[in-house]
Amino acid sequence: MSVTTPSSGLSAWILASRPKTLAAAFIPVCVGTALAYHDGQLNLYAAGIALLCAFLIQIGTNFANDYYDFVKGSDQQDRIGFERMTSSGRIAPATMLKATYLTMGLAFVVGLLLVLHAGWIVLVIGVLSLIFGVAYTGGPYPLGYNGLGDLFVFLFFGVIAVMTTYYIQALEWSTVTFWAALAVGALATNILVINNLRDSEQDRRSGKRTLGVLFGDTALKLEYLALTLLAFAIPPHYFVVESFGWPVLLPFLAAPLFVYLNIQVWTVADKRRLNKTLELTAAAMTLFGVLMAAGIVLQAG
Repeated sequence: MSVTTPSSGLSAWILASRPKTLAAAFIPVCVGTALAYHDGQLNLYAAGIALLCAFLIQIGTNFANDYYDFVKGSDQQDRIGFERMTSSGRIAPATMLKATYLTMGLAFVVGLLLVLHAGWIVLVIGVLSLIFGVAYTGGPYPLGYNGLGDLFVFLFFGVIAVMTTYYIQALEWSTVTFWAALAVGALATNILVINNLRDSEQDRRSGKRTLGVLFGDTALKLEYLALTLLAFAIPPHYFVVESFGWPVLLPFLAAPLFVYLNIQVWTVADKRRLNKTLELTAAAMTLFGVLMAAGIVLQAG
C-alpha cells in the first residue's frame, strides 16, 4: 500500500474534518442548551465551551478515522465514499495521526474549563469521549470494526452529549432531557447507518465488521427507519406526557424530508448516490434539531 506525495493544504484539512457531518456535534449542544433555557438555567459561557469541545472531539474522531482506516487497509482504491485525505496521499499518515492527538489534546485542555465550572464528573465524561473517539477505529478493539460503532454514536453524540450539555449549565441532571437525547442520538446514528450502507461491500472485503457486514443491507435500512421513527416519537412525548406546549411539535415540519430520505434508502441501487443521501441525512438532523430547540425555547416559561 502506498500513497502519493502528500500535499496537505487548507482544503485537505477542511475535507478531513468532514464539515458536512458536524451536525452531530452542533445539534446535541443546541438541544441541550434549549432545555436549559426552558428551565431557566441558561449559561452561555458553559454552552459555548461545550460546543467548542464537541466540535474538537468530532473533528479529532474524524481525523482518527481517516488515519486508522488507511493503516488498517479499509480505504481501498475502489472506495465509493468521499475522498479520504490519508489514503489519497493529500495528508501524510504521520501528519494525520499528529493532528488527531493535537485536536483531542486541545479538546481536553478547553474541557478543563468545564471541569472547573461543573466538577469531576465532566472530567470523566470528557476523558471517556476522547478515548472512545480514538477507539472508534483505533486501538486493539476498534468499535467501528466490531459492530459497536452505532452504539458509540448513539450514546456519545446523543444521550451523553445532550444530557451533559444540560448538566454543565444547570449543575444537575434532568430526566426530561433524556428523551430529547434519544431523538438526537437516533439521528446522529443515522448518519453512520448511511455510511455503513454505502460501504458494506468494501467493509466486508477489508474485514471491517459493521452492522451491515454482520446482518446485511436490509438490517441497515430497517435500522434507519426505526431510528427515524424513534426521533419523531419524542416531540409527541414532550407534548402529551411532559406537558410542553404545541411549539415542541415543530420538528414535524421536517417530516417530508425524512420520508424522502427513507424512500431513497430503500430504493437507491447505485450506492454512489448514497453520498448525497448522507449529506441530506446530516442536513435533516440539523433541521430537526433546530426545530426542536426552537420549539422548546418558544414555549419556555
